[in-house]
Amino acid sequence: MQAPFQSTVMTVRPEWIDFNGHLNMAYYGVLFDLGADQMFDHFGFGPDYQSRTGNTTYAAEFHVRYVRELHVNDPVVVTYHLVDHDEKRLHSFQELRHTDGWLAATGETMTLHVDQSGPRVAPMPADVLERVAAIANAHAALPRPDAVNASIGIRRR
Repeated sequence: MQAPFQSTVMTVRPEWIDFNGHLNMAYYGVLFDLGADQMFDHFGFGPDYQSRTGNTTYAAEFHVRYVRELHVNDPVVVTYHLVDHDEKRLHSFQELRHTDGWLAATGETMTLHVDQSGPRVAPMPADVLERVAAIANAHAALPRPDAVNASIGIRRR
């Protein structure tokens, strides 16, 4: 697997365009989520994971930086960089890029592994945690993205 992971090419849909003529902010999240779903298959969180194990994942926090506008029919890819993890959490950083290479947005997520019977945060099964650790090891060689843990605020001089 390449590091960082890169999704298949996706296309900005006409119904996602707002009255300003560009991608509505809500759909950046949709694209990030679709890209993460492709990565989650590699962790073992595929479509049957919940029914098979009674577990799932929840996004606890998601931070988006909008860098450049996207427009209808723009082809894009989402990268996924596993920044850190433990037995119950995944900290990831994603980039949404036009296929021409330019950056449209970044997303940073804290994902929780959840036992649905509670629901409560719970450790991942050993086989899943093993796959997560292998991917984390491959991603450890990547430089830490500058925007990880960025804060929002008005800078005063």
